[in-house]
Amino acid sequence: MIGKYFFSETDIKSPWDQVLAAFWLRYPNPFSTHVLTEDVVFREVTPDNLLLSRRLLTKTNRLPRWAERVFPGNLSRSVYIIEDSVVDLRNRSLTTLTWNVNHTKLMHVVERCVFAGEQDRPVWTRITREAWISSGVFGLSRPIQEFGWARFRSNQVKAMKGLEHALSNLQKVCPGDSAEKHKNIDSASKTQKPQQYI
Repeated sequence: MIGKYFFSETDIKSPWDQVLAAFWLRYPNPFSTHVLTEDVVFREVTPDNLLLSRRLLTKTNRLPRWAERVFPGNLSRSVYIIEDSVVDLRNRSLTTLTWNVNHTKLMHVVERCVFAGEQDRPVWTRITREAWISSGVFGLSRPIQEFGWARFRSNQVKAMKGLEHALSNLQKVCPGDSAEKHKNIDSASKTQKPQQYI
């Protein structure tokens, strides 16, 4: 199904380990009030030391005015989102894949994000974000996809503000030389044997 594609790259002046911690602590925040709940469904550490997680998030689903005239009033105003993530400490990357599990005919949004630590710039983290927005509503798929793309783009601005808010809170709690901490974590991970988990 052909839809709309979104791509962005952003550099944050924070070490990857701090961005990783802020990622898990970003809700609730004043910029993402549309996120109602978050629950861990599954989590494990693989033998090669990857952290795999699956979370279920509930978000509000406000329709545009024109869509309220077309779609039934009893349409659920909540969207359920699955978020799969992989944390790779050795390569300093966090990869997430998210998608909605209800209202998929109206609009289906799949998002892939990579949070990567910069080897040559240890106090920077690069976030690469891609999204695919599609709709299966005959005759209205194009305006729905346009609306979805525009809303996704504006929500990403809020998401970045929410992440920065979580980073700011972390830095208040754990002040200090983050680059030095990162260097110590990196050297420790190279010398220690990977732990085995059952």
